[in-house]
Amino acid sequence: MAYTTIDKPSDYFDTLLSTGDGGSQTFTGLDFQPDWVWSKRRQTHVHQLYDSVRTAGSGKALQSDGNAAEGGDGGTYGYLSSFTSNGFASTAGSSNNNYFNADGGTYVFWNWKAGTSFTNDASSTGIGSIDSAGSVNTTSGFSIVSFTDGGSNATIAHGLGVVPKVIIIKNRAAAEGWYSYWQPLGNNKQVTLNTTSASSTTGMWNNTTPTSTVFSLDTNTGGLSSGNYIAYCFAEKKGYSKFSSYIGNGNVSGTYVHLGFKPAFVLIKKTTGTNGWWGIQDNKREPENIVDKILYANVSDAEYSGANYSQDFLSNGFKIRTAHAGMNESAAPYIYMAFAENPFTTSTGVPATAR
Repeated sequence: MAYTTIDKPSDYFDTLLSTGDGGSQTFTGLDFQPDWVWSKRRQTHVHQLYDSVRTAGSGKALQSDGNAAEGGDGGTYGYLSSFTSNGFASTAGSSNNNYFNADGGTYVFWNWKAGTSFTNDASSTGIGSIDSAGSVNTTSGFSIVSFTDGGSNATIAHGLGVVPKVIIIKNRAAAEGWYSYWQPLGNNKQVTLNTTSASSTTGMWNNTTPTSTVFSLDTNTGGLSSGNYIAYCFAEKKGYSKFSSYIGNGNVSGTYVHLGFKPAFVLIKKTTGTNGWWGIQDNKREPENIVDKILYANVSDAEYSGANYSQDFLSNGFKIRTAHAGMNESAAPYIYMAFAENPFTTSTGVPATAR
């Protein structure tokens, strides 16, 4: 059996960088039409998240650094207006395009492909207890799922065909947090993307591990209200993605994490105590080792850099190069999400090269 089924990870995930010129803009350079675009100005400004299931438009932004409902002030500061075959277009608002293209501003855009529409009528299929619809890519293990929760226990079809390891959900219409399930933490805990809080014991997932067809919610004990939700679901694919955990060692020669691929994107969060910031690093903002430029999903802060955020992206994983508590406190647990630049070995046996 081949090591991986994805020889070219950039067909499913890739990062774009840009420098703004102040107006509307079309961003190109991807090898796919994205279905999820996560935008962040590298100077202080909020995160902007758009997906093809909710569709583009000024009222469709979600912000990972807050709990606000879908919408925001895109009409003032610009918004993603459409998805294109190799990128996306943004439209300037009444006060320029600070979210995507401010004059002289620098930006990073993380992009994922789903692409195949699905609709699940639960009463007809017998899968799940409430209807869901969205976009899925079973090759790369990513789905975007829209559903309406009525405020009671429910199971929701995710479309992946395999068990997801990470699920991130957001109420589109209410000021609720970005609640997330991570398989390494178990089915009775959740972590909130827009906070630095430690993982918490909760009944949100109804103490039920997701299956190859559905994930479970217990909205009575989990803190969710009734309303329209969006879920981003991820399953591991060998040589392309990994969602797991590691333990810090508190040393500048830090923990090595084996992925089975050269990473293009790594998100890390400490799950106990303090300093649980959601740090994102990628191979485009820092194409050479040491990787020490970081943005945090839970705040609108400008990009940080320096020794406190150092790691190496290797041909088969990443190695922490700091003792900072945000990435490597001694004996502290961390969860991570990683996507590949190259698999360690392609399906034809070609190895990844070191940086």
